[in-house]
Amino acid sequence: MTLPSFGVRRNLRDEIIETLRAAVISGELRPGVVYSAPSLAAQFGVSATPVREAMLDLVKEGLIDALRNKGFRVTELSDKDLDDLSELRALIEVPTVRRIAEAGVDQSVIDRLRPLAAGIEEAAERRDFIAHVAIDMEFHLELLALAGNPHLVETVRSLRSRSRIYGLRSLAERDELVPSAHEHAELIDLIAAGDAAGAERLMHRHIRHVRGIWAEPQPDRDDA
Repeated sequence: MTLPSFGVRRNLRDEIIETLRAAVISGELRPGVVYSAPSLAAQFGVSATPVREAMLDLVKEGLIDALRNKGFRVTELSDKDLDDLSELRALIEVPTVRRIAEAGVDQSVIDRLRPLAAGIEEAAERRDFIAHVAIDMEFHLELLALAGNPHLVETVRSLRSRSRIYGLRSLAERDELVPSAHEHAELIDLIAAGDAAGAERLMHRHIRHVRGIWAEPQPDRDDA
């Protein structure tokens, strides 16, 4: 696993939480492995305290388990759990994206979303799976926020955080991750054009990837 080294940031703790969350989702932090705050902090290039605090926040979110006098371990989810989470996401995100496209979106918002879509593709090109997941989360939550329902956004944030997309590495090895990442730019184009039906179809296909091409294989388990 490769973690980014943080320099001076606007909010270091938030950066660490977002990165660790993305590492869990992508499988860069693996189930069955016990991680310590000092070892992760060394990879980040920061002290152990903000990492430990971030890990405890993720414990509260149900993403990892705290092991007394040992460290932390990624919470394991069954295939049924992951299927159920994906189903809930589709029920919320697909019709919401359609409503957003039907209502119309200002060009300034489109211009704000495009760099995020480009960032997802750039992360896919350099095979930075943690950045890929982190920017993807930011993109989709900012898009859904256009519906004007903060409770919906927080619900989706929680559902996305508990998702697992362990197939990114194998997709990248087959040169299929970048085309998949390009769907975000395609979605923006459909919304900008007011094509609600097209945006709905693409969003439905996009979420199906979570339990499809993005889902396998699960990472190997060993000690770290």
